[in-house]
Amino acid sequence: MREIPIIGFAAWSGTGKTTLIEKLIPVLKRRGLRLGVVKHDGHRFDMDRPGKDSWRYTQAGAEVSLISSREQTALVERRELGLEQVLSRVQDVDLILVEGWKDGPFPKIGLSRAATGKGLPGPAEHYIAVVTDEEFPFPCPRFGFDDIEELGDFIMKTMEDFTHFDAQGRARMVHVEEKPDTLRTAVAAARVLVSRATFELIRSGGVKKGDVLTVAQIAGIMGAKRTSDLIPMCHPILLHGVDLDLRLNEADCCVDIRARVTCEGKTGVEMEALTAAGTAALTIYDMCKAVQRDMVITDLHLVEKTGGVHGDYRREGEV
Repeated sequence: MREIPIIGFAAWSGTGKTTLIEKLIPVLKRRGLRLGVVKHDGHRFDMDRPGKDSWRYTQAGAEVSLISSREQTALVERRELGLEQVLSRVQDVDLILVEGWKDGPFPKIGLSRAATGKGLPGPAEHYIAVVTDEEFPFPCPRFGFDDIEELGDFIMKTMEDFTHFDAQGRARMVHVEEKPDTLRTAVAAARVLVSRATFELIRSGGVKKGDVLTVAQIAGIMGAKRTSDLIPMCHPILLHGVDLDLRLNEADCCVDIRARVTCEGKTGVEMEALTAAGTAALTIYDMCKAVQRDMVITDLHLVEKTGGVHGDYRREGEV
């Protein structure tokens, strides 16, 4: 059975968690999501009205009382349930929103409001985003309390990331069986800074271990093919092509690396391209370390990618 992604909303009492979720629900519904909402209440609450049949059953001593009609079903259990038990009762939805359980093992959006004087209930680094009326910078995306549409866009764009966690917050491989096969490409780059003496040895073929650029090129291709063995939760992918371009850059005294990976499948090849470029850079270091220890591997980054539901991407400033 496919696990349901979960997003928690963590804040001190009085910050506005319920109001935010209430506004967010119709925004996500318009984007086609079926939603479940789970709330932890630190106080006693009653969902049944005195005199109604289900109330009479529970008052008589039933531990579980359930009433169902054509429009809705209600279940009342006269006992406390743990988080895992509560989440297991939510089925047939695309996303579960959780209010409370600040320490729950799932991705969370933190809320803070200046008027409470309390800030976030935990370190900002623990949240995938922050909703706040405070102006100081945060190490994650920041939204105002009225930025409901923008927050909805953020959730939709990162839904795939949320599925890296199961209902207990443990890491798992994302399910991709429902995704369509599309042509996907990714280009990554890296750079190895070397001394002038090392640069000349590479150019002249004087490195004792052999032809540095050829060996690094082969290593990059092998690295791309072994990405799923190296990076947790990466899917094994049947690659159509891996192209490594290694060039000596005399002006900057470095080796510039560019890796292009293509496939036709259900998931992207960004990690394969990055692994190819990184493996080639490490191989250059390994082959030249006998003559220079202070080489620097730098600027490993994704240049561009195409294909997939999130569309194309090109890094700003790339040529």
